[in-house]
Amino acid sequence: MTALRLGIAFGIGLLIGAERERRKGSGPQRAAAGIRTFAIAGVLGAVCFRLGGAGLVAAAILALAGFIALSYLRTHQEDPGLTTESALLLTLVLGALAMREPALASAVAVVVAILLATRASLHRFVRTVLTEQELHDALILAAAIVVVLPLMPNRYMGAFGAVNPRTIWKIVVLMMLVSAGGYVAVRAIGLRLGLPLAGFASGFASSAATIASMGARVRQQSEVAWPATAGAVLSSIATIAELGVVLWVTNRTVLWNIRFPLITTGVVAAAYGAIFTFRTLKHSSPDGASAGSAFNLKVTLILAVTVTAVVFASAALTAVFGKRGLIAAAAIAGFGDAHSAAVSVASLVTAGKITVKDATVPIFAALTTNTVTKAVLSFTAGGRGFALRVVPGLILMMVPLWVAAFVGR
Repeated sequence: MTALRLGIAFGIGLLIGAERERRKGSGPQRAAAGIRTFAIAGVLGAVCFRLGGAGLVAAAILALAGFIALSYLRTHQEDPGLTTESALLLTLVLGALAMREPALASAVAVVVAILLATRASLHRFVRTVLTEQELHDALILAAAIVVVLPLMPNRYMGAFGAVNPRTIWKIVVLMMLVSAGGYVAVRAIGLRLGLPLAGFASGFASSAATIASMGARVRQQSEVAWPATAGAVLSSIATIAELGVVLWVTNRTVLWNIRFPLITTGVVAAAYGAIFTFRTLKHSSPDGASAGSAFNLKVTLILAVTVTAVVFASAALTAVFGKRGLIAAAAIAGFGDAHSAAVSVASLVTAGKITVKDATVPIFAALTTNTVTKAVLSFTAGGRGFALRVVPGLILMMVPLWVAAFVGR
């Protein structure tokens, strides 16, 4: 086992050293460290750890750092960077790590080698592709996820004990990620097809957040109204698809009973979204438009406030009416999430408390109230013009559901 781990440490040095050897140059000005130096550093770290543990490894790091400092004093005029020197120190540390966690050390070595090999691409991306606004947005997103989210209390608060700050902030982060995903798609393939495809894909994360983010983009750039509307409507297909998945897992009989109206609803959403997609393809201006910013923080916070209000209202209604009406309860839950309401109803069927036919109307009620939430978000995020384009499609999606509900009575 020790010999194998020594071999891994040697391989780590060879891997990183091979990449550095290609950048070493030649002649008097060549870099001091190449493939042999890196291979020796990897083995040195492993041997020091095997013989003296962390203390001897620390001593080896200090000694190597001294040699690196002397080398840097000789070459810093020609090459002021510290990439090779840092990689050499890391190779020694990874060689030591290979004696305890060989898989982790190997994985880190591969990542480091890739990072070193893609130097030119990374420099070009940061300097010429990534804009100042994109860097700013990335920092805000990172702060929202890494700094703010862990600090949010994970408990229900308020008069009805319905508002969970961490859950609300997760929605904020989700919308930022959805909007950023749409932005990346726009940068990659243009506004014409980028927004419709991003809307459809992002809908699997949250159709409501997708509609809100598309509306926010329309507020920023009115010229993208057509593709943004297509993306908003197409995101609702994901709602239907996910509903089918959760019902398949919870109670397949319920899914089978409402399969035709669900399929019809998905087809309606696809057709309505296709109209705006085709209109976008005929429109010549969006691809030349600016991609804007990755997300709008103000609109994102408005979404959080809206969702909080909906959750609070649902809790208040539940406190007033209790469990007297299954339809009312499912409809109230649907304001926040149609899938959780559908799972609750299907679970009652599985438990034998209601029949399969009794489950139809509550599930459709949850989808309808969830659609109301989407309609409200389309107005608050995108304004009246955006809502007038999106809401008719949302209404048309509900028609097959309620036709099936009344015909089935």
